[in-house]
Amino acid sequence: MDSVRSDLPATAAAQPPTAHHRAGGTGGDRANDPRWRGGPAAAVKILVAGGFGAGKTTLVGSVSEIRPLRTEEELSELGRPVDDTAGVEAKRTTTVAMDFGRIDLRPGLALYLFGTPGQDRFWFVWDELARGALGAVVLADTRRLADCFPSVDFFEQRGIPFLVAVNCFEGSEVFAPEEVRDALDLDPGIPVVLCDARLREDGKELLVALVEHAAARRRSAPAAV
Repeated sequence: MDSVRSDLPATAAAQPPTAHHRAGGTGGDRANDPRWRGGPAAAVKILVAGGFGAGKTTLVGSVSEIRPLRTEEELSELGRPVDDTAGVEAKRTTTVAMDFGRIDLRPGLALYLFGTPGQDRFWFVWDELARGALGAVVLADTRRLADCFPSVDFFEQRGIPFLVAVNCFEGSEVFAPEEVRDALDLDPGIPVVLCDARLREDGKELLVALVEHAAARRRSAPAAV
């Protein structure tokens, strides 16, 4: 990851980590770790998008080193006519604004994770959430693969680097990454990975892959005139 930091966009906010962030989360007590004292930290914004029930809230919660912020509400009878729960009938809540978490990939590189709402009636908040984002994870559920098309289109149209992470739910058919790429008609350069959104290590690995992909995109972009 050392090669990634130098390629982070200039818009990434450089802020020293607070005592709360140094000491909080699953990373242990960082207050006495000299690697985390002083000096600027590169803080970048990552979006976690995808269809309803794809596992966005689960992913943010599994990797966040702080207690994640969630805006979940119970599904109601009033929403039944517009909420398509086919394939995810056991789901009882939905995100109505965003999820938020933070993870320090290494000293000096913090990722702020913003999970987008999955239902189309909440898509109006996506533009605001996407402002200043380095890249995005698009979570895909092979039981409802078409649900991630809007996310793919959104990031393609705005030129935001993204990867597709296939969340392997128990009991669902597992497809090879290339099969998913063909089904979604993705460009060859867009990473497709398999993951279990419940597993912290899986989440960290796909975030590393996204940052590396975004850095490579930035290096290959033509210089501004």
